[in-house]
Amino acid sequence: SHLFRQLKCFTVTFCVISDTHVPPPHSTMKPGSPIPVNINSPGVRKAARFGVYRYNNSSNDLFLFKESQINKAMVQIVRGLKYMLHVEIKRTVCEKREHSSLDSCHFQRNKNLQQTLRCYFEVWITPWLQKVHVPVVHCH
Repeated sequence: SHLFRQLKCFTVTFCVISDTHVPPPHSTMKPGSPIPVNINSPGVRKAARFGVYRYNNSSNDLFLFKESQINKAMVQIVRGLKYMLHVEIKRTVCEKREHSSLDSCHFQRNKNLQQTLRCYFEVWITPWLQKVHVPVVHCH
């Protein structure tokens, strides 16, 4: 499949390189209905991380959250790839104002600070426009 690499910057010091696999034009994958996709695939993991960034950007929490488990993933081909993800996210030890890389953020061990949220993310990746849009973030 074609490989598009995109650089996504969230703050001045905080960038993420995203590899997105897009089926070539002759692929058997057709536009239309969402189909199940492997929760361990790189595309799903990257999409989940984009959902987490969006959650962190809009939350009032002092700490950053990070995905702990992807429970279900669907993808729909619609002018790019639209991922529909059911993800559990947990509070980390990293404070927001530190702009830490989430990869180096460990989950909270302090019982009083631990928190797990169940989230539904919709993440729309349009590789040829180098665009990621996260229209839906529901966490509870």
